[in-house]
Amino acid sequence: MLGNMDLIARLILAAALGSVIGFERERLSWAAGLRTHMLVCVGSTLIMIVSAFGFADVLGRDHIVLDPSRIAAQVVSGIGFLGAGSILLRGEIIRGLTTAASLWSVAAIGLAVGGGLYTASIAATIIILIILAGIKPLERRFISVKQRRQLTLLVERGTLNFHALHEALGAGSMRVKQFVVQQSDDSADLDEVQISLSRVSTTEYQAICARLRALDTVREFKEEGAL
Repeated sequence: MLGNMDLIARLILAAALGSVIGFERERLSWAAGLRTHMLVCVGSTLIMIVSAFGFADVLGRDHIVLDPSRIAAQVVSGIGFLGAGSILLRGEIIRGLTTAASLWSVAAIGLAVGGGLYTASIAATIIILIILAGIKPLERRFISVKQRRQLTLLVERGTLNFHALHEALGAGSMRVKQFVVQQSDDSADLDEVQISLSRVSTTEYQAICARLRALDTVREFKEEGAL
């Protein structure tokens, strides 16, 4: 059976490790932030402690067999409901999957702390923090940039504003990163429209181009490829 100081130390360590992950999410203003991650980590640690040591008084009795892994297994599946609450669907864009995964990972850290696996829990916290904070700049630089496209259109003066673009593209307008309208140098009757698309797949890009080409007011259409 755990001593009181050891029990308290595990809960404090869980709060500290959970706060490290939670602070990174809080910094980006996600719904599941510092306090949520700390609560999940401390709660799962306490559940693991109860599962492993809470029934020590009855283990010596006849016909009683306990499996301490059963409660821990329920945490792994049950935390999915909390993670689902942090996932948002905006148009065709799903946001919050990383935060949901971080909550699930923090629950695993809490279970490890509750089971006394201190080295594993600390190492997992460091690795998860590197994934969340360290990999994101690399992802933006080498992956997201490859999914950006630039389009230039010549349209009749005053016929294409952001509202008209939204109506033309529908849900595809969520991929528009930048929209610039200026007078064409070649003609006073035409506007030059520059559209930057972000995180767009090949299929989405082709569909967006087809919709823009179909506009009656478009006089010239240029694809400048990936940025």
